[in-house]
Amino acid sequence: MAEVLVFHHGHGLTDGVRGFAQRLRRAGHTVHVPDLFEGRVFGSLDEGMRYVREAGFGTITARGTAAAEVLPADLVYLGFSLGVMPAQKLAQTRPGAQGALLLEACAPVAEFGGAWPSGVPVQIHGMDTDPFFAGEGDADAARALVETATDAELFLYSGDRHLFTDDSLPSYDEQAAKQVGRRVLDFLDGVKQASTT
Repeated sequence: MAEVLVFHHGHGLTDGVRGFAQRLRRAGHTVHVPDLFEGRVFGSLDEGMRYVREAGFGTITARGTAAAEVLPADLVYLGFSLGVMPAQKLAQTRPGAQGALLLEACAPVAEFGGAWPSGVPVQIHGMDTDPFFAGEGDADAARALVETATDAELFLYSGDRHLFTDDSLPSYDEQAAKQVGRRVLDFLDGVKQASTT
């Protein structure tokens, strides 16, 4: 089974993120979910992002990197929105990465170096009119990544919700989230099969 390092979004380590991780565990995967906010969970994304700005984006990403350092190298990195930053950085720069799952965000590949690393599959998920994902350049970065990487997929879902995969938030979209869940599990099964051949 795959070993997955999951990074939460700007609300913090919510019950929805924990639940998503638990579903991956029930499918047989080993899942680690560090708390990048050190116990803080915010009722609104604005509050969470205010905390991120005060702590510093670099600090939050560094906490994610530190969480990876105590784990094996052959991980799949999964990030929700804000959590995509450490997930994508580690997938691009830490040797041994088995894959990346970028949910509702994507940074330009150049942010963390040159080309996407060969042999590291990636899936990106977002809503097609989400003001964050579609409106702030993430969807464009995702399309550019898919065009240049050898094993990359972009899945766009109809809607304008951000954090639609977290069932503890009002932005949750059950139908789209279930599609994401199935595709994530298929991706992890593919990683598992590749590692055993």
